[in-house]
Amino acid sequence: MSEDEKLLKEAKKFPWEDRLTHKNWKVRNDANIDLAAVCDSISDPKDPRLREFGPFFKKLVADSNAPVQEKALDALIAFLKAADADAGRYGKEVCDAIVAKCLTGRPKTVEKAQAAFMLWVELEAVDAFLDAMEKAIKNKVSKAVVPAIDVMFQALSEFGTKIVTPKRLLKMLPELFDHQDQNVRASSKGLTLELCRWIGKEPVKSILFEKMRDTMKKELEAELANATETAKPTRKIRSEQDKEPEVETASEVVGTGPAEGTVDDTPLEIDEYELVDPVEILTSLDKSGFWEGVKAAKWSERKGAVAELTKLASTKRIAPGDFSEVCRTLKKVVTQLFSGNFLF
Repeated sequence: MSEDEKLLKEAKKFPWEDRLTHKNWKVRNDANIDLAAVCDSISDPKDPRLREFGPFFKKLVADSNAPVQEKALDALIAFLKAADADAGRYGKEVCDAIVAKCLTGRPKTVEKAQAAFMLWVELEAVDAFLDAMEKAIKNKVSKAVVPAIDVMFQALSEFGTKIVTPKRLLKMLPELFDHQDQNVRASSKGLTLELCRWIGKEPVKSILFEKMRDTMKKELEAELANATETAKPTRKIRSEQDKEPEVETASEVVGTGPAEGTVDDTPLEIDEYELVDPVEILTSLDKSGFWEGVKAAKWSERKGAVAELTKLASTKRIAPGDFSEVCRTLKKVVTQLFSGNFLF
């Protein structure tokens, strides 16, 4: 028996954490292979071993040794397939670690990282996934940005807007369209077209175009001309998958009609108002000198103050606040206007 074989045999007696963090990469590699095999064998998502394994992965996927990192991703994928939504508690740290260490790796590593992200979405850790994507698109290495956009495209395409929030994606796109790398911009177009399939062209154009350069608008406009607006999810989150056997049984008993409790996969109708962040305008009014201007003796200053209010209030969504004084002031302005004291 070789020295390596002796080392690996002896290491199998160690606790999981000691094996997975061992200084020898072959021991770590072997431990990840065993960890994946154990997770593959678990059929109960409440198995206590999953609670034990969960905290390991934030370090495992960040391994500096490329082959070991790949095996760690294999183990993570096996873990996520065995777990349920309770595993979401580890989502943020693990997704962040994947973004930091895996997206610039070997093609197979990137592919496995994307598969892991999709499983996090399947387990409803969508916020952790999208938070990580917001960090990924800021990576200085463009080859790490493209797989992040591609996995967002995949998540949206497979799960739909009921699971993957379009508002979060729309907030990321303007920055991506300004990226210096053409591959990033090309992937961003693909994600934009997929969004159009789910929520329609007009909401996407309305929100994106005001934040984009004219050259990019023209480019995207041409792409949007061929965009279709029909989409349907092809993949269910885990909690919905768990209901499927019961649904099928009910269908067999009742007949051919849809069973009660069947998941509605009709694309979600999106209100454009819900896609934009509310803008706080009261503070801006104070800073603009509105209150002094609207009470000024000169009609030109009053007119300028009202114009400033109009500009600020023309945003798509205004943040809640106490607008009682604004309303009282506008009432006075209207009264002055009709009495001839407010001349334009």
